Amino acid sequence: MTMAASISAAVVQLLSRDDVAANLAEARRHVEDAARQGATLVALPEYFCFIGRDETARVALAETPGDGPIQHALAALARETGVWLLGGTVPIRGADAQRAYNSSLLFDPDGVAVSRYDKLHLFSFQDGDEQHAEAETMLAGEQVVSAAGPFGSLRLSVCYDLRFPELYRAAPAPDVIAVPAAFTYTTGLAHWSLLLRARAVENQAFVLAPAQCGQHGNGWRTYGHSMIVDPWGVVLAELDQQPGVALATLDAERLRATRVRLPALAHRRLAGA
Repeated sequence: MTMAASISAAVVQLLSRDDVAANLAEARRHVEDAARQGATLVALPEYFCFIGRDETARVALAETPGDGPIQHALAALARETGVWLLGGTVPIRGADAQRAYNSSLLFDPDGVAVSRYDKLHLFSFQDGDEQHAEAETMLAGEQVVSAAGPFGSLRLSVCYDLRFPELYRAAPAPDVIAVPAAFTYTTGLAHWSLLLRARAVENQAFVLAPAQCGQHGNGWRTYGHSMIVDPWGVVLAELDQQPGVALATLDAERLRATRVRLPALAHRRLAGA
């Protein structure tokens, strides 16, 4: 796909709960708002459809690839608003009935799912009473995924993946990096902005980072601060710790000028870089 001269992109920030219908309605409201403001590409956060008190409840919601009410709702929303829609993450069935893939799905404006990425790196964290162990209920993905989006090559990733820079170095070099997330408040306060800007700078790419925010019913506190970062590491748009939508322009000339001015991508020497 030929890169557009520029597009408007949007990140949606949510405070998701244990009610799929309510979460889908809230996501729809923000996507429709972004579309009215002229967004071509809209990204939802990780777990946009469900954050419950019991992690196994999300596994119970897992859908067959290409079928299920959550996927159908995303397809309809993309089609009705005419946007490219990144459906944060959706639980997708795998071979293990006790666990599910945490999958990011990209829908084109016709409502067709054109790409799927299964989260590669599963989060584990212990800090006093705050403990997370995604591998207990999630299956790890197996491959890096690039999608042909409305603005060049789009590298798909999810949340904890952000800490593994090698994921973003695989060819083809991404023009846009998507990081739908539910960063904890503790780790987000320390590292969220730092890592997003680093991934933008080292890959000379735009970064779209839609996030969860606030205090969830299961006791999680997520950091928010959804943002869009340019290839020089400049934060073009950022939300605080409340649900909402933020937009910024992805400009092909800005991307080209950054890569010409400092041709770091052409200077890579290490194997696999």
